[in-house]
Amino acid sequence: MSHHHHTEELEGVAFWESHYGQSERVWSGKVNQVIENLVKPLTPGTSLDTGCGEGGDVLWLASHGWQATGLDISPTAISRARDEAKRHEIPADLAQFVASDLGQWDTDKTFDLVTLSFFQAPFEFPRADFLRKAASFVAPDGHLLILSHAARPSWAPPVDHAMPAFPSPEQDLEALALDLEDWTILQAEVLERNITAPTGEPAVMKDSVVFVQRTA
Repeated sequence: MSHHHHTEELEGVAFWESHYGQSERVWSGKVNQVIENLVKPLTPGTSLDTGCGEGGDVLWLASHGWQATGLDISPTAISRARDEAKRHEIPADLAQFVASDLGQWDTDKTFDLVTLSFFQAPFEFPRADFLRKAASFVAPDGHLLILSHAARPSWAPPVDHAMPAFPSPEQDLEALALDLEDWTILQAEVLERNITAPTGEPAVMKDSVVFVQRTA
């Protein structure tokens, strides 16, 4: 059995540690365009990035005045995020990182912004429960932003193994089960963004965006 197929059988911490262990860096370190566009107009406050990976979005938030917390199941990813914060000389009170599974992590704090970016995996996990838990951390007048892959990348070849589900905005809203007397839906749509494929060719990514505000 190849190493590649072996990793497909891993779940939870083991899967993500394997994922991050395959290279010195997985992500670009740049903020996602959708987050930048939606968050820039907001007044900075406290933020929680769930599934923060190597911390690119958290560091962008911290550098734009947010008191930002990043949470990720992978200790390797969190270690890299902390190293990046030090490299950029961002103080720990503006960018702090926690290695934990969202299902097991808890806090009595609430946050002005909670983000979940690409909270997807090629194995079963209680995603709807995690979305609702993330929503419970949003402070009154605060925002929740869920950003998901809505389709495979335009350059990706066909695959013969299990792939993560691509949730639609409607499915994520259904999973959240928000009381619309207490929440306002600001955006729920699939957006396309132009990127460069690993081959260097122009490519398109489709993102499912759910952006809501707690009003009570």
